[in-house]
Amino acid sequence: MRSDARSNRLRILEAATEILAAPGDTSLKAIARKAGVGQGTLYRHFPTRESLVLQVYGQEVDELVAAVPVLLGTMTPLLALRAWLGRLLEVGRTTPEFADTMSVAAGAPAEQCGQACRPLLDALSALVSANEAAGTIAPGTTADDVLLLIGPLWHVAGRDEDHTRAVRLFDTLLRGLCPSGGAASR
Repeated sequence: MRSDARSNRLRILEAATEILAAPGDTSLKAIARKAGVGQGTLYRHFPTRESLVLQVYGQEVDELVAAVPVLLGTMTPLLALRAWLGRLLEVGRTTPEFADTMSVAAGAPAEQCGQACRPLLDALSALVSANEAAGTIAPGTTADDVLLLIGPLWHVAGRDEDHTRAVRLFDTLLRGLCPSGGAASR
């Protein structure tokens, strides 16, 4: 990558990090303006909003992806799924832009999600597959299904006063996804 392109990419990521962390206009136009680049330059580096947001939250994405083999190596598949989804919910609760991106990704065709969402979907697929092999998840469940179902919980979990409700709904969701998995206590 040329040095000017690398510089533009870094400025876009810095601007996006600052803008996404603050309330107000978080549009791609606002990010491009703050970075001092045109929208075309922004789209060359990040073809979708989702790709930019997931790059900004790259550390969280990397940690979620890296956690899967560790969880599956130290817990039952059901407890690993519970722990991982709990962490995913926490990331979404504390970073609403991430939650919105994942909600969009869950309902979007695979080609729209593209490379940006692939690592998280692959990580979740590994957890779903492990639970399917263990017989603890409803047959035919996919990672996309789980993301689509968990999406509304980010909006409940985002309000501190609703934390108890969010935990109750999360438990209900897991009982529905994993009917033969038992209670799967925290």
